[in-house]
Parts: sequence; C-alpha cells; structure tokens
Amino acid sequence: MSDVKIGYAAALEQFGPNEMIDLCEVAEQYGFMGTMAADHFQPWVPAQGQAAYVWNVLSALGARTEGDLGPGVTCPTFRHHPAIVAQASATLETMYPDRTWLGLGSGEALNEHMFGGYWPEAPERITMMFEAVELIQKLFTGKDVKHAGDYFKLHKTRLWTMPERPPPILIATAGPITARKTGARCDGIITPGATTQKVSSVLAKFDEGAKSEGKDPSIMPKLLQLHLSWAPTDEEALNNAVSQWPNGGMKFSKQDVRSPHDFEQMAALVRGEDFKGRMVISSDLDVHRAEIQRFLDLGITHVYLHNVGRNQTEWMEVFGRDVLPKLHG
Repeated sequence: MSDVKIGYAAALEQFGPNEMIDLCEVAEQYGFMGTMAADHFQPWVPAQGQAAYVWNVLSALGARTEGDLGPGVTCPTFRHHPAIVAQASATLETMYPDRTWLGLGSGEALNEHMFGGYWPEAPERITMMFEAVELIQKLFTGKDVKHAGDYFKLHKTRLWTMPERPPPILIATAGPITARKTGARCDGIITPGATTQKVSSVLAKFDEGAKSEGKDPSIMPKLLQLHLSWAPTDEEALNNAVSQWPNGGMKFSKQDVRSPHDFEQMAALVRGEDFKGRMVISSDLDVHRAEIQRFLDLGITHVYLHNVGRNQTEWMEVFGRDVLPKLHG
C-alpha cells in the first residue's frame, strides 16, 4: 500500500473528543495514514450526540499521531472571520510542520446559522468563501496586509506566528464551476464519494483550472471523503447506517436545514434502499475494496474513510488487515 494514502475520517459528530483522539491513534496502528476531522457545531441528528471544536481536537491529534491532519471542512465565513481561520491553521502547521492542510467549504446552516443574520443561497456563499480564501492567502504571506472586500474587512495586520511554509488550502466541492476555480486559486481539492462520472468530471474541471494558472494538477492533492457502513453482517451494517447516519440516505441538498431535530424528523422517512448508489453498506470486504479502488483509479490521491457505525476499532482492524493492503494507486 506504499503508493496509496488512505486516512481516517474522524466523525466528531459521533464521538467525544477524548474518545475520538484515542480512535485516531488506533487507526494509525492499523495502517490508516492521516486524519480528516469533521468541523461541526451540531451533529446531523441527535442520536450522533457530539460536536467538539475541531481545532482543539486537531491540536491534540498532532501530538498523538504521525500522519497528515486537517479539518474536513471548516467554513471561513460565518462562525469565524477568515483571519481567525488563518491564525488557527498557521498555528497548527507551526506546531506540526509539513503535516497539516486547511480544508475549507462554503458552509451549512446546521453549523453556521445560529449566529443570526441572513443565510445566503449557495452561489453567494461560494463567492464569500473565495473572498475568504483571498484574505487567508494574504495572511499566509506572513507580511503586513489589509483587505477591504464585499464581505470582509481586515485592517493592516499580520500573522505573528507563522510556519516555515503555510499549509495548503483545499476547497471542498462537488460542483464543476467551483472545482475549476479551486484549481486556479487554491492548492488542492476535497470531494465526496459519488458516481465515477461525477467525480471524474469534478477532477477534470479542477485540472482545467490549475492549468489555466500554469500549475501542474498531477502534483496537487485531490482528497476524497468516503462514508461507508461495514459490519460482520449485512443486517448490522444496514442498521448502523439507518440509526447512526440517516443523513447519508437523504436525497436532497442539506445545506439549508438548520436543526438536528429537523434532520431527525426527516430521518424517520429514510429506508435502507435510500442509500443505494450513495453509500456502500455491506459485510463484504471485497465490495468495499472495489468501491475505494475506483476512486484511486480516477486520480484521487488521498481517501479518508468514515465507517458510520459505532464499531470503529473492529472495522479498523479488519480493514487494516484485509482491505488497505490490497489497494493501489
């Protein structure tokens, strides 16, 4: 598995911070190489039960693990001013040089709306995100900078704690227009598991954007987060998905839903068949291996796996022994 990077997606919606840090350490022992930690202010549904602050957890994770680490993903436009995101990310990279990356997204109401104010539609949120990226990139120079944009202002200042090299900025998207802008303006991309055609199209647009700015997309990180449900039996795997991750079976955009309790009501309508084509639910390790491999074959450089059940250690041991060694880039 030397040419493949398979990491662990740390679901801070499901596990408290201390338990999650322990699990990330165990994941490395079983062969997972790095951690993508979820940034949530609330869980998707109350049954998940947690929402620890991602930057605290990442700081502790760096001391307990050896792989790469970053938020998957943080929103730099509502809960936090982009300058604060830049400071948090620069500090983490200073503590753990050449190990971290900054994953950014345009935000979900579930995690951002509670601070009041107007909740914009997706195109405006994406515009805000790219302005935030511009501001963060200015601060990542380590020089005195200022910013006066449509959404954010920054009086003349700098980041006083700066790493030798700033962490790469990665944008999470499944959309072709945003993927092209990401290739042009940022250092890498994060995309969710989807059909081969959809992921291939997103990566092609990312490559197109990178080339438009004279960058070589073949050396840029392309991360994928993949939700799955594995258990010793198909029935248990399905029960885990329906009870713990019903949001994975919801066939609609979830960015505008504000409350875990609203998601809970919607979850009552989710059935096992709703996950078909959206998430692999199986006890068959070869089925899971084939699903991961198809993304690696498309040019994805890092896959972060999230087994949606509570059976984390059991799953890590089995995948570390019987799935990860069989994957190839």
